[in-house]
Amino acid sequence: MGQHGLMDHEDVRSWVASYERAWRSGGTTALPGLFTEEVSYSVSPWAPAVEGMAALEELWEAEREGPEESFEMSSKILAVDSDTAVVRVAVDYAKADAGRWRDLWVLRFATDGRCSHFEEWPFAPDQSDGH
Repeated sequence: MGQHGLMDHEDVRSWVASYERAWRSGGTTALPGLFTEEVSYSVSPWAPAVEGMAALEELWEAEREGPEESFEMSSKILAVDSDTAVVRVAVDYAKADAGRWRDLWVLRFATDGRCSHFEEWPFAPDQSDGH
């Protein structure tokens, strides 16, 4: 953690790398190291958040294929302020039906560096003109 227990760019970069490793791994054993037990996790600004670790584990398993899922991911931290970060994420799945995504993640962190609030703003190529 950065100065005074607040998140800094390196903390967020490390967290995002750990998230990607967890997404590429089987199971959900990495989730308690990434998220608080009471986590609120939204897959879009329009979707109701899943609340708590058990619900996140269910969502995590339902939303991915597992360690064999092939994708490229890159990210850029746009802002870090105290316990909140905004990250731009690009994910390109090898399977055509999984698609290409450009996301904004709004992350809020607990004092121990785990994420307590995850809000995703996903954007697909067919949404490119905003209409």
